[in-house]
Amino acid sequence: MRIFLLLLISLNIFPSTHFFVLGSGTPNPNPERMGSAYLVLANDTPYLFDFGSGVVRRVAALSSEWGGNFSKLDVTQLEYAFLSHIHSDHTLGLADLIITPWIMGRDKPLKIFGPEAAKDMADHIIKAYQPDIDYRIFGTQPQNDKGYKTIFTSIEEGAIYKDDNISVTAFLNDHGDLSDSYGFLVKTKDKKILISGDTGPSKNLMKYGRDIDILVHEVYSQAGFEKKEPDWKIYHKAHHTSPSELAKIANQLKPKTLVLSHILFWGSTEEEILKEISEYYSGDVVLAHDLIEVN
Repeated sequence: MRIFLLLLISLNIFPSTHFFVLGSGTPNPNPERMGSAYLVLANDTPYLFDFGSGVVRRVAALSSEWGGNFSKLDVTQLEYAFLSHIHSDHTLGLADLIITPWIMGRDKPLKIFGPEAAKDMADHIIKAYQPDIDYRIFGTQPQNDKGYKTIFTSIEEGAIYKDDNISVTAFLNDHGDLSDSYGFLVKTKDKKILISGDTGPSKNLMKYGRDIDILVHEVYSQAGFEKKEPDWKIYHKAHHTSPSELAKIANQLKPKTLVLSHILFWGSTEEEILKEISEYYSGDVVLAHDLIEVN
């Protein structure tokens, strides 16, 4: 009996949830940082949050087929995608996400959850690629006629999705004058993750961020901000979050791990960004890179 109990305990230490930063970038074309994208892998089922440029190839890099460590992860499994807002650095990978997994064999529609405007994006992408889609369906090596299609669900604040692996709650954030912009609270059997989306300091975010394991939050360089022209200072102050503002958020929410992502460096180094945060916050901080797993 003692051996059996020890076995149960040892099995429970292995998490069923993995969280990856797929793309840690911004609109700036940093070749080492793809557009915003995150992956929650819960019981071997992948769930995407945002789909910036490079998203499918970043998922492929995690798969054992392409040299990664996850034998049960494949791009054909990409069936669930949640979008925070319609800005290009969060959506440029949508065409890739619709088409490539289908070409590789996905035979189910892609389920997209996001602001209403994203439906037009998906519909127009399919229309733009219709000649290629028709060729692949009706050509000499025919594809299935389902895997390129999309099922779109328009989101509002509140619970937007739940299955046996995961529940997702959307909340409005404060991304300047973009009214249809969200963050996500993601719960699995062993993790509670809050993804801020693009936002300035948000009182609404604070309501959803209690008792979380991982807080993924955007931030900009204070030193770089000080060099901006007045008009750009007004813009960025309304749309994004400074190190001191983020530290105040983290000090109140007390996440087990704070992940800095979508970082506007503006000439600052990673070390300088971390120093700006550490002046106000002493908790565990991870500066995101593409393809890191956050435990």
